[in-house]
Amino acid sequence: MMSSLSGTMMSNQTGAENGELDLLTIGRSGIDVYPFQTGIGLEDVTSFGKFLGGSPTNVAVAAARQGARAAVITAVGDDPFGRFICREMRRLGVSDKFVVRNEEYNTPVTFCEIFPPDDFPLYFYRQPKAPDLELTEQDIPIDAVRSAKIFWFSVTGLSVEPSRSAHHAALDARERGQWTIADLDYRPMFWQDEETATREVERVLGKVNVAIGNKEECRIAVGETEPDRAADALLDRGVEIAIVKQGPLGTLAKTRTERIVMPVTPVEVCNGLGAGDAFGGAFCHAILEGFDLARAVQFASTAGAIVASRLECSTAMPTSYEVEHAISEHPDIQPVIEKR
Repeated sequence: MMSSLSGTMMSNQTGAENGELDLLTIGRSGIDVYPFQTGIGLEDVTSFGKFLGGSPTNVAVAAARQGARAAVITAVGDDPFGRFICREMRRLGVSDKFVVRNEEYNTPVTFCEIFPPDDFPLYFYRQPKAPDLELTEQDIPIDAVRSAKIFWFSVTGLSVEPSRSAHHAALDARERGQWTIADLDYRPMFWQDEETATREVERVLGKVNVAIGNKEECRIAVGETEPDRAADALLDRGVEIAIVKQGPLGTLAKTRTERIVMPVTPVEVCNGLGAGDAFGGAFCHAILEGFDLARAVQFASTAGAIVASRLECSTAMPTSYEVEHAISEHPDIQPVIEKR
């Protein structure tokens, strides 16, 4: 399996280096340190694994795993962990061409605890500041942003300057008809307060055509947690596709003409932290393949379930074959489609 995966990686990397990007993401990158023992606190864990991490980076890896030519705009420290990130990105098929080396701040590290099925505390070590939040407008490869088939960002990058202005520079380079996706990925520890987060997220909703988030992230973005009202509020702010993830209750996707409910694929949950990133990368793959919305949500939801059944995140992303096989094993789990 690894040999065939390596071949795909090399092909993706070459295409990305030539500027032919299917997916360009921007935002967090770092080291995920995951415990190999589950069900116990970090104080009692004795062995860990080191993995490439950061949500926008993981989304790029997830899409590359399924054949997309992907790259990430981010920054890392000028340190061993930063070198590992660049090397691991390349190994996993993602171009590191747009990774900035920051000599002032260290590459961030994130620890987690794993208490299946639904408790996975995260501990971010990004003080005094993470390099990816030091991205400036000058770090944005405008031509690559303009030409990428899909541009994906996490709202975390809007939390502080200069990253906030860098994100707006990138978004302003996109045309309205292009696929521009906002991950509503709200992390309270990155923001001054909720009011600032709401204001900054609302500023960008008119610049994107897809918004994806869970109920809490929708509360921050539009003040609604009930899935249908949250989706409608996102649509009212200019988004064309609103996706509300509801964990074990499934996924709701809405446009102005369609309402889709996707039940969850049953799995034995190991670590749910990577499910959202797998969903994102698989959704991008579905867009690139021309899937309709119901099929895209089914494909993405299934990819998220697969990763939830695995320990790590970036290196756990499934292939298209794995996703299609899982769908075929559950023919009774289908999206419910309503015309509006």
